[in-house]
Amino acid sequence: MSEHLAYLLRCADGTLYVGLTDDLEGRVAEHQEGLGSDYTRRRLPVALAWSDRFATREDAAALERQLKGWSRAKKEALIRGDFAALPALARRRSARPIDQEPGQ
Repeated sequence: MSEHLAYLLRCADGTLYVGLTDDLEGRVAEHQEGLGSDYTRRRLPVALAWSDRFATREDAAALERQLKGWSRAKKEALIRGDFAALPALARRRSARPIDQEPGQ
């Protein structure tokens, strides 16, 4: 059975890159050699900050998509393993206060 992984890389400029692979060591090496993605190629070197394994590619891809929507603070909490902080760091898509009607 093949494993699938979602991962976070910390780039040289401090930004975080979210990815998906079935060969973590090889994929991180590709990023490090400038072969991974245009984003990481311009921000070398990179370092693996976090990863998690999944039984299916679909499950890993679902988490990858979810992580791409997370704030930096929420990603940093995940990297630290501060799972208790994750719910409080969820951000709303809209800046409109909850009790304000649309258009006000």
